[in-house]
This record gives sequence, structure tokens and C-alpha cells, in this order.
Amino acid sequence: MNSNDTKKDLQLPQILTLEDDFAIIKRFIDGDKSAFQILVKRHKEKVRNIVYITMNNSTMVDDIAQEVFINIYRNLKYFRFDSQFTTWLYRITVNRCKDYLRKMNVRKIFSPLEEGAEVSEIPAPIENNDVSKIVMDAISKLPVKLRVPLLLKDIEGFSYQEISETLKCEMGTVKSRIFRGRERLREILQPLKKELLL
Repeated sequence: MNSNDTKKDLQLPQILTLEDDFAIIKRFIDGDKSAFQILVKRHKEKVRNIVYITMNNSTMVDDIAQEVFINIYRNLKYFRFDSQFTTWLYRITVNRCKDYLRKMNVRKIFSPLEEGAEVSEIPAPIENNDVSKIVMDAISKLPVKLRVPLLLKDIEGFSYQEISETLKCEMGTVKSRIFRGRERLREILQPLKKELLL
């Protein structure tokens, strides 16, 4: 066996692991239910990130992410292959978060703040210099309609077109919301500028 054959043998397993989402979904639809676990492993962390930033509540991340994947499992046979799987997956994730936020807002109407409770936007002192955590916390303070497009663009690396498809809104609206989100984010981070630049 020459060195070229050895290289081919070493590359083969890597090629097999790079199977695209469409191929995995087709396997699932054809009856290979174990293929679904590949999709979960591949996309779980991004789904959890979207839930965390959208909800601003770490205790809900796993529950909502689980609901998202249960929904995907039940409906994967209806996937049309006319857009990326991630576009469909993240749209379901965002919609599930919006459903939870609507329920939470309704509860707030009937659960006023306790007497003496105050809401303050003054940032707490930074106890560590974990810049990424500080920025993520700041993003979580944005309104959902600004937070989600900004997250998808600047954290997850989506194109404007992908965000437009995921959120089902015009590309101009997406660009406007991302611009406003960045401006608002700068305002939130301004009091922490010195600490962030240390």
C-alpha cells in the first residue's frame, strides 16, 4: 500500500462524518430514526444559545430546547428541502421563545411588582473581566425584536437573507433592526467602557 492509499483511507471517515443536513433528514424520513440524534448533536448548542439570549433566563434553556427538538422530531417528515434546515430549525426556536415570552408578559399583567420593588438599569459592578459574558448579558437586555436579529447576525454569523427567511420579515427590516440593536447595545455598554477596555 502506497502513501496515497493511506491518505485516502484516513480521509474516508472524515468525509462520512461531514454528511449534510439534507442527507441526514432523508435517512430519518426513510426510517433511520437514529439519524435524528446526529441533527440534535450538530445543532443543539446553537439552539440553546438562541434560547438563552432570547429568554434571558438560563433556567429555561434546556426545557425550551427540548421542546424545540420534540417539535422538529414530530414534523421532520414534512420538511420541504426548499431552504436550509437551520433556517427552519431556528425559526421554530425563535417562535417557541416568543410563545413563552407572550405567556410571561400576560402573567406579569396579573402579577404586579411587590411593594417597594424597584427596577434599575444601572449596571452592576464587573467582578470579572469576561468580556464575552458582559456583551452577551448586554444583548439579553435588548427588546426581543432587536435582540434576535442581532444574535443571529453577530453571534451566529447568519446572512441578512437567512435572518429574513428565519424571522419572516423584509431584509430592509432586518438591517434596520440590527442597526438599532447595535446602537442600543453601545448605549448599554457605554457605562462599562473602561472595564471592557482593561
